[in-house]
Amino acid sequence: MLHYLVTGGAGFIGSHLVDTLLAAGHTVTVLDDFSTGKLANLQHSLEHPHFRLVRGTVLDAPLVERLVAQADAIYHLAAVVGVKYVVEDPLRGMLVNVQGTETVLAAAARYQRKVLVASSSEAYGKSTRVPLCEHEETVLGPTSVPRWSYALSKLLDEQLALAYRRQLGLPTVMVRYFNAYGPRLDPRGYGSVIARFIKQALIGEPLTVYADGQQTRSFTFVADTVRGTMAAMETPAGEGQVFNIGYAQETTVLELARLICTLIGSSSEIKSIPYEQVYGPAFEETRCRRPDPTRAREVLGFSAQVPLVAGLQMTIPWFEEHRDELIQA
Repeated sequence: MLHYLVTGGAGFIGSHLVDTLLAAGHTVTVLDDFSTGKLANLQHSLEHPHFRLVRGTVLDAPLVERLVAQADAIYHLAAVVGVKYVVEDPLRGMLVNVQGTETVLAAAARYQRKVLVASSSEAYGKSTRVPLCEHEETVLGPTSVPRWSYALSKLLDEQLALAYRRQLGLPTVMVRYFNAYGPRLDPRGYGSVIARFIKQALIGEPLTVYADGQQTRSFTFVADTVRGTMAAMETPAGEGQVFNIGYAQETTVLELARLICTLIGSSSEIKSIPYEQVYGPAFEETRCRRPDPTRAREVLGFSAQVPLVAGLQMTIPWFEEHRDELIQA
């Protein structure tokens, strides 16, 4: 069994990854600054004999080096994520995402520890060449739109990982996540559209759909996201490549809102509001986002399996259980 360092392990995807690694018998150290991660996501693991939690930042190079030296491999998930946080503070997003990744890679190179770098479907930008394939060109908006700073930071993370591999022989692999969802999803952070809709439907508020609601996304149940992430780490043939980790079916946001109301039995109305009302005037959005699953299937033997309805049926009960906390959030 191995000792894994998981940066950002108190986050939504990170905490589910930690659960799966511990269940497989591995030792796990989590590094998280709790800027968006939650202690509650790891509460059930705190007494596990093979688990250690370190509160700190990936910008702390001496701390990162000590933890990397003790680990066999690193899952690097720590990042500023969520459109809201990126638009409000693009400078912090770029510094944490890029400098933090470089800090992790530099330490890993000194000890030759394999690193999985978590990237995002945001890296495709405004590309309309759907399904989105890893070797296709990226299309980004102007630098005057803060939203694209996140895509730029994740693309640079991928380039850094590739450069460390080519020039220093560091084993690296990258994964691009497509709208993971499931229990522990935070309405204020990553994957907020599903979390926001469920919360609104449960408490009887209107479901707020941005613009016309015809933009599409591929929603991936978190168990599939974790399975694909681990496959990328554990498959030697995948080193030096980037993989789409997502469910290969797209759903419009309006369809999603209606489906959630139906599954919950909510009579909440669906209300359309302009992007500018939420994110300000300098904002752009991509219309379609569906992954090409070919490379992940052929190289990793991975394909996402959980349909949206089944995934929502496993997600909604968690939100119902935490309804009071959601109301206060």
